[in-house]
Amino acid sequence: MPQTGPLPVTEQTAFEPGQDAIPHGDPFAIFEDWFAAAKASEPNDPNAMALATATPDGAPSLRMVLLKGHGADLGPAFDGAGGFVFYTNFHSRKGGELAANAQVALLFHWKSLRRQVRIEGPVVEVSPQAADAYFASRHPESRLGSAASDQSRVLPSRQVYLDRVAALRAQYPDGNVPRPAHWSGYRVEPRAIEFWQDRDYRLHERRRFVADGNGGWTSNLLYP
Repeated sequence: MPQTGPLPVTEQTAFEPGQDAIPHGDPFAIFEDWFAAAKASEPNDPNAMALATATPDGAPSLRMVLLKGHGADLGPAFDGAGGFVFYTNFHSRKGGELAANAQVALLFHWKSLRRQVRIEGPVVEVSPQAADAYFASRHPESRLGSAASDQSRVLPSRQVYLDRVAALRAQYPDGNVPRPAHWSGYRVEPRAIEFWQDRDYRLHERRRFVADGNGGWTSNLLYP
């Protein structure tokens, strides 16, 4: 039977029916506000995002990765460029697909906030200096695991991988294994950013920002 009574508390929002939950403005600033809220409310990994890539003939693939930098200006290591940064093994499936087709889509879904953010655009490789700095910031065991992994390749048994990690640990007991040349990062240059906010009775709110090519953004509400 169709629901006719009041919404359960878990499905209510704090917005009045005619109130815009997502105003026009700077999408990077809106993302920063939403991301801060997610860090305060999500039980783990608020920086987890789905990363979609595709082969040149359009066959898609999807996986979860972690956002490791974002903003309109990422700082000197990125020459002041903006975007959304993640790191990976360039020999992985995603690395091969990005080498052939540098277009991606990202999706954040914060269930505790009932919000989503979709981001689309091309990727560019981060500088070796930026990759070195991030790699050095990782836990020593994570560095060893990355250096030992032939990501996405067939693994005969888990023990083979663990043995490779152990061999590197013996070679680098302090964990300071050098960053492999094929392990680096990408910066997504957003061409479109869409924010989605749950609203009562599935009358959800969507606002899509599109880069205007001159450093600014246009935006429109979209039907849910």
